[in-house]
Amino acid sequence: MKKLVFCADDFALHGAASEGIAALAQKGCITATSVMVLSPRWPTDVKLLEPLRAQIDVGLHLDWTSEFAINAGHGMSLPQTLLSAWLRKIKPAQAKPVIEHQLNNFEQVWQAPPDFVDGHQHVQQFPGIREALVQTLAERYGNTGTRPYVRISQLPPLQADFKASVIAAMGAEPLRRLARLKGLPCAPALSGVYDFSDGPIRYGQRMHDWLRTSPEGTILMCHPAQSIEAHDTIGRARVCEYRYLAGAEFQKQLKARNIQLSRGSLLYKA
Repeated sequence: MKKLVFCADDFALHGAASEGIAALAQKGCITATSVMVLSPRWPTDVKLLEPLRAQIDVGLHLDWTSEFAINAGHGMSLPQTLLSAWLRKIKPAQAKPVIEHQLNNFEQVWQAPPDFVDGHQHVQQFPGIREALVQTLAERYGNTGTRPYVRISQLPPLQADFKASVIAAMGAEPLRRLARLKGLPCAPALSGVYDFSDGPIRYGQRMHDWLRTSPEGTILMCHPAQSIEAHDTIGRARVCEYRYLAGAEFQKQLKARNIQLSRGSLLYKA
Protein backbone atom coordinates (compact mmCIF):
# COMPACT_ATOMS: atom_id res chain seq x y z
CA MET A 1 0.00 0.00 0.00
CA LYS A 2 1.11 3.55 -0.67
CA LYS A 3 1.22 5.61 2.52
CA LEU A 4 0.20 9.28 2.43
CA VAL A 5 -0.23 11.86 5.18
CA PHE A 6 -3.43 13.91 5.09
CA CYS A 7 -2.96 17.17 6.98
CA ALA A 8 -5.72 19.68 7.67
CA ASP A 9 -4.25 23.17 8.05
CA ASP A 10 -5.62 26.11 10.05
CA PHE A 11 -6.97 24.46 13.19
CA ALA A 12 -8.27 27.23 15.51
CA LEU A 13 -8.68 29.70 12.65
CA HIS A 14 -12.38 29.75 13.52
CA GLY A 15 -14.95 27.41 15.03
CA ALA A 16 -16.10 25.86 11.77
CA ALA A 17 -12.53 24.93 10.84
CA SER A 18 -11.71 23.41 14.24
CA GLU A 19 -14.96 21.44 14.36
CA GLY A 20 -14.60 20.20 10.79
CA ILE A 21 -11.02 19.10 11.32
CA ALA A 22 -11.87 17.25 14.52
CA ALA A 23 -14.81 15.52 12.84
CA LEU A 24 -12.64 14.34 9.94
CA ALA A 25 -9.99 13.07 12.35
CA GLN A 26 -12.60 11.11 14.29
CA LYS A 27 -13.72 9.46 11.04
CA GLY A 28 -10.11 8.59 10.12
CA CYS A 29 -10.15 10.87 7.06
CA ILE A 30 -7.08 12.90 8.07
CA THR A 31 -3.93 11.97 9.98
CA ALA A 32 -2.55 15.38 10.97
CA THR A 33 -3.56 18.94 11.68
CA SER A 34 -1.53 22.12 12.11
CA VAL A 35 -2.56 24.72 14.66
CA MET A 36 -2.71 28.52 14.49
CA VAL A 37 -1.57 29.11 18.05
CA LEU A 38 -1.90 32.90 17.87
CA SER A 39 -5.66 32.50 17.54
CA PRO A 40 -7.60 33.24 20.74
CA ARG A 41 -9.57 30.04 20.03
CA TRP A 42 -6.57 27.73 20.50
CA PRO A 43 -6.81 27.31 24.31
CA THR A 44 -10.49 26.33 24.07
CA ASP A 45 -10.62 24.49 20.73
CA VAL A 46 -7.83 22.19 21.93
CA LYS A 47 -10.57 20.22 23.72
CA LEU A 48 -11.63 18.91 20.31
CA LEU A 49 -8.17 17.42 19.70
CA GLU A 50 -7.43 15.94 23.12
CA PRO A 51 -9.39 12.69 22.49
CA LEU A 52 -7.46 12.27 19.22
CA ARG A 53 -3.89 12.25 20.58
CA ALA A 54 -3.33 8.63 19.64
CA GLN A 55 -4.85 9.03 16.16
CA ILE A 56 -3.27 12.09 14.53
CA ASP A 57 -0.16 14.24 14.49
CA VAL A 58 -0.66 17.77 15.82
CA GLY A 59 1.78 20.43 14.69
CA LEU A 60 2.53 24.14 14.68
CA HIS A 61 1.23 26.21 11.76
CA LEU A 62 3.94 28.88 11.96
CA ASP A 63 2.26 32.22 11.32
CA TRP A 64 3.57 35.51 9.96
CA THR A 65 0.77 36.65 7.67
CA SER A 66 -2.64 36.14 9.30
CA GLU A 67 -4.69 38.70 11.17
CA PHE A 68 -3.56 36.96 14.36
CA ALA A 69 0.10 37.54 13.51
CA ILE A 70 -0.52 41.16 12.57
CA ASN A 71 -2.33 41.72 15.87
CA ALA A 72 0.57 40.06 17.68
CA GLY A 73 2.89 42.73 16.31
CA HIS A 74 5.25 40.77 14.07
CA GLY A 75 2.97 39.94 11.14
CA MET A 76 2.52 41.51 7.72
CA SER A 77 0.48 40.72 4.63
CA LEU A 78 1.81 37.91 2.44
CA PRO A 79 3.20 40.30 -0.24
CA GLN A 80 4.91 42.40 2.44
CA THR A 81 6.35 39.31 4.13
CA LEU A 82 7.61 37.92 0.83
CA LEU A 83 9.24 41.20 -0.11
CA SER A 84 10.86 41.60 3.29
CA ALA A 85 12.14 38.03 3.19
CA TRP A 86 13.64 38.29 -0.28
CA LEU A 87 15.27 41.64 0.56
CA ARG A 88 16.75 39.86 3.59
CA LYS A 89 15.02 42.28 5.95
CA ILE A 90 13.76 39.40 8.10
CA LYS A 91 16.81 38.53 10.15
CA PRO A 92 17.10 35.11 11.82
CA ALA A 93 17.94 36.77 15.13
CA GLN A 94 14.68 38.73 14.96
CA ALA A 95 12.62 35.76 13.74
CA LYS A 96 13.86 33.36 16.42
CA PRO A 97 11.95 34.91 19.38
CA VAL A 98 8.74 34.90 17.31
CA ILE A 99 9.17 31.20 16.58
CA GLU A 100 9.99 30.43 20.20
CA HIS A 101 6.89 32.32 21.32
CA GLN A 102 4.67 30.26 19.03
CA LEU A 103 6.29 27.01 20.15
CA ASN A 104 5.80 28.04 23.79
CA ASN A 105 2.16 28.83 23.05
CA PHE A 106 1.72 25.43 21.43
CA GLU A 107 3.35 23.50 24.27
CA GLN A 108 1.61 25.39 27.08
CA VAL A 109 -1.78 24.40 25.68
CA TRP A 110 -1.02 20.97 24.22
CA GLN A 111 1.32 19.93 27.06
CA ALA A 112 3.66 18.29 24.54
CA PRO A 113 5.98 19.31 21.70
CA PRO A 114 4.55 19.57 18.19
CA ASP A 115 4.81 16.48 16.02
CA PHE A 116 5.77 18.73 13.11
CA VAL A 117 6.06 22.32 11.93
CA ASP A 118 4.69 23.80 8.73
CA GLY A 119 3.76 27.36 7.87
CA HIS A 120 0.72 29.46 7.12
CA GLN A 121 1.13 30.41 3.43
CA HIS A 122 4.42 28.45 3.48
CA VAL A 123 6.32 31.02 5.57
CA GLN A 124 8.40 28.27 7.19
CA GLN A 125 10.72 28.31 4.19
CA PHE A 126 11.08 32.07 3.64
CA PRO A 127 14.63 33.48 3.92
CA GLY A 128 15.38 34.58 7.46
CA ILE A 129 12.52 32.54 8.90
CA ARG A 130 13.81 29.15 7.74
CA GLU A 131 17.25 29.65 9.29
CA ALA A 132 15.72 30.70 12.60
CA LEU A 133 13.24 27.81 12.52
CA VAL A 134 15.84 25.11 11.96
CA GLN A 135 18.15 26.58 14.59
CA THR A 136 15.33 26.80 17.12
CA LEU A 137 14.05 23.27 16.49
CA ALA A 138 17.56 21.82 16.69
CA GLU A 139 18.33 23.63 19.95
CA ARG A 140 14.99 22.87 21.51
CA TYR A 141 14.47 19.24 20.46
CA GLY A 142 17.78 18.04 18.99
CA ASN A 143 18.79 15.94 21.99
CA THR A 144 15.35 14.50 22.59
CA GLY A 145 13.33 11.71 21.05
CA THR A 146 10.65 14.17 19.99
CA ARG A 147 12.21 16.05 17.08
CA PRO A 148 9.38 17.49 14.97
CA TYR A 149 9.37 16.81 11.27
CA VAL A 150 9.37 19.75 8.87
CA ARG A 151 7.02 20.25 5.96
CA ILE A 152 8.81 21.01 2.70
CA SER A 153 6.46 22.84 0.33
CA GLN A 154 7.67 21.26 -2.89
CA LEU A 155 5.17 19.50 -5.12
CA PRO A 156 5.77 16.13 -6.79
CA PRO A 157 7.11 16.48 -10.36
CA LEU A 158 3.86 15.33 -12.01
CA GLN A 159 1.93 18.04 -10.15
CA ALA A 160 4.25 20.93 -10.91
CA ASP A 161 2.68 24.07 -12.37
CA PHE A 162 3.31 27.80 -12.07
CA LYS A 163 1.90 28.09 -8.55
CA ALA A 164 3.89 25.06 -7.47
CA SER A 165 7.07 26.60 -8.89
CA VAL A 166 6.44 29.83 -7.01
CA ILE A 167 5.84 27.98 -3.73
CA ALA A 168 8.99 25.89 -4.12
CA ALA A 169 11.00 28.97 -5.04
CA MET A 170 10.17 30.45 -1.64
CA GLY A 171 12.89 28.19 -0.28
CA ALA A 172 11.96 24.50 -0.36
CA GLU A 173 15.43 23.14 -1.10
CA PRO A 174 17.31 25.53 1.22
CA LEU A 175 14.98 24.52 4.06
CA ARG A 176 15.47 20.83 3.28
CA ARG A 177 19.27 21.22 3.31
CA LEU A 178 19.27 23.16 6.56
CA ALA A 179 16.98 20.64 8.26
CA ARG A 180 19.07 17.68 7.16
CA LEU A 181 22.25 19.32 8.41
CA LYS A 182 20.65 19.57 11.85
CA GLY A 183 19.22 16.05 11.77
CA LEU A 184 15.57 17.10 11.53
CA PRO A 185 13.18 14.79 9.65
CA CYS A 186 11.55 16.20 6.51
CA ALA A 187 8.50 15.25 4.50
CA PRO A 188 9.47 14.37 0.91
CA ALA A 189 6.77 16.35 -0.91
CA LEU A 190 3.59 18.38 -0.58
CA SER A 191 0.37 17.93 -2.53
CA GLY A 192 -3.10 19.50 -2.44
CA VAL A 193 -2.18 22.87 -3.95
CA TYR A 194 -4.86 24.66 -5.98
CA ASP A 195 -6.48 28.10 -6.20
CA PHE A 196 -9.52 27.35 -3.98
CA SER A 197 -11.98 28.09 -6.78
CA ASP A 198 -13.21 24.52 -7.35
CA GLY A 199 -16.68 23.13 -6.92
CA PRO A 200 -17.26 19.59 -5.63
CA ILE A 201 -16.82 17.84 -8.99
CA ARG A 202 -13.57 19.59 -9.87
CA TYR A 203 -12.15 19.07 -6.39
CA GLY A 204 -12.90 15.36 -6.67
CA GLN A 205 -11.10 15.26 -10.01
CA ARG A 206 -8.09 16.98 -8.50
CA MET A 207 -8.06 14.52 -5.62
CA HIS A 208 -8.06 11.65 -8.10
CA ASP A 209 -4.95 13.13 -9.76
CA TRP A 210 -3.23 13.97 -6.46
CA LEU A 211 -3.67 10.44 -5.15
CA ARG A 212 -2.38 8.99 -8.40
CA THR A 213 0.71 11.19 -8.73
CA SER A 214 1.79 11.64 -5.10
CA PRO A 215 4.76 9.43 -4.17
CA GLU A 216 5.07 7.51 -0.93
CA GLY A 217 5.11 9.73 2.14
CA THR A 218 3.70 12.85 0.49
CA ILE A 219 1.77 15.24 2.71
CA LEU A 220 -1.54 16.09 1.10
CA MET A 221 -2.78 19.29 2.72
CA CYS A 222 -6.40 20.37 2.99
CA HIS A 223 -8.29 23.26 4.57
CA PRO A 224 -11.69 21.89 5.63
CA ALA A 225 -14.48 23.56 7.61
CA GLN A 226 -18.04 22.51 8.39
CA SER A 227 -19.59 25.84 7.42
CA ILE A 228 -18.72 29.19 5.88
CA GLU A 229 -17.53 31.78 8.37
CA ALA A 230 -17.80 35.52 7.73
CA HIS A 231 -14.62 37.15 6.42
CA ASP A 232 -13.09 33.79 5.42
CA THR A 233 -11.97 34.41 1.84
CA ILE A 234 -11.82 30.67 1.03
CA GLY A 235 -14.87 29.67 3.05
CA ARG A 236 -16.69 28.00 0.17
CA ALA A 237 -13.62 25.93 -0.70
CA ARG A 238 -13.28 24.84 2.93
CA VAL A 239 -16.85 23.51 3.00
CA CYS A 240 -16.37 21.80 -0.35
CA GLU A 241 -13.25 20.06 0.94
CA TYR A 242 -14.94 19.00 4.16
CA ARG A 243 -17.91 17.46 2.40
CA TYR A 244 -15.72 15.60 -0.05
CA LEU A 245 -13.30 14.24 2.55
CA ALA A 246 -16.17 13.14 4.80
CA GLY A 247 -17.97 11.40 1.94
CA ALA A 248 -17.99 7.96 0.41
CA GLU A 249 -16.23 8.97 -2.83
CA PHE A 250 -13.00 9.82 -0.98
CA GLN A 251 -12.94 6.42 0.72
CA LYS A 252 -13.67 4.78 -2.63
CA GLN A 253 -10.69 6.52 -4.22
CA LEU A 254 -8.36 5.53 -1.38
CA LYS A 255 -9.38 1.90 -1.75
CA ALA A 256 -9.08 1.98 -5.54
CA ARG A 257 -5.55 3.42 -5.30
CA ASN A 258 -4.56 1.06 -2.46
CA ILE A 259 -3.65 4.05 -0.29
CA GLN A 260 -3.20 3.93 3.47
CA LEU A 261 -3.46 7.17 5.43
CA SER A 262 -0.55 7.41 7.84
CA ARG A 263 1.00 9.75 10.41
CA GLY A 264 4.17 11.48 9.34
CA SER A 265 5.70 10.88 12.75
CA LEU A 266 5.70 7.17 11.89
CA LEU A 267 7.14 7.66 8.39
CA TYR A 268 9.84 10.31 8.42
CA LYS A 269 13.36 9.78 9.67
CA ALA A 270 16.21 12.29 9.76
